Amino acid sequence: MNIDVRGAVIHNIQHMSKQELTEMVNDTLQQQEEKLLPGLGVLFEIIWENSEPASRKEMISTLHENLPRDRAVPPVSPS
Repeated sequence: MNIDVRGAVIHNIQHMSKQELTEMVNDTLQQQEEKLLPGLGVLFEIIWENSEPASRKEMISTLHENLPRDRAVPPVSPS
């Protein structure tokens, strides 16, 4: 089965107000469900593609400086 995740996410948020988008992002982060991560990835992609180089650099710095390295879990290799 092939799902257009980008298209589905954009479809689901296309008519949201700024307040609704804020609440959706906050709710998604609070729920900490793995299945919601692709949606946040689509949102980040949109932000990244529409940001100036200086903003991109700031986002990368913020990410690098705040990466929770103590929570890093190596992937499990299939047996």
